[in-house]
Amino acid sequence: MRVLGVDPGLTRCGIGVVDGAPGRPLKMVGVGVVRTPAEADIGPRLLLVEQGIESWLDEHRPDLVAVERVFAQHNVRTVMGTAQASAVAMLCATRRGIPVTLHTPSEVKAAVTGSGRADKAQVTAMVQRLLRLDAPPKPADAADALALAICHIWRGGASDRIAAALAKAAPAPAAATGAPTGAPAARAPYSARSPRGAAR
Repeated sequence: MRVLGVDPGLTRCGIGVVDGAPGRPLKMVGVGVVRTPAEADIGPRLLLVEQGIESWLDEHRPDLVAVERVFAQHNVRTVMGTAQASAVAMLCATRRGIPVTLHTPSEVKAAVTGSGRADKAQVTAMVQRLLRLDAPPKPADAADALALAICHIWRGGASDRIAAALAKAAPAPAAATGAPTGAPAARAPYSARSPRGAAR
């Protein structure tokens, strides 16, 4: 499975691509950051984010895109930009028919380090170790994007298989025009029933 992780941000949007499967060694395919100038208007900045993500999708053709789920923060301006960049990433993937999944920051930290309260330094160190890199990926946005991809390969992949198995095992729905399976036969209207005491 090849997963492209996106750590959304308007000034720096981290992107990391990882190949792997549960129980198998992970391999970093690529990592980087899409940057936009802070002084530019929001429209051109979102366009730059879209163009950057599209370039990564063209080059690496992932099976799935994992995006960090955005939570409200004290700085409303920051969270708005993050949410907008997140929406761009989801749009780019969906337009190509690539499945998109969202993971919370604590879920990613727990998957990579074993603790949902790990700090950025711990996440970066574990990403370096898990991917057997010579140096820690920088900046932190890039490391977070790789962590997202790792998280989905280890956790989301299993969830996807469980969901697929459940869907396969589920009984087919009853036809819309027919009576549900096992439903009792409809009773005849009162006027059509045999009179009381008549032979049946």
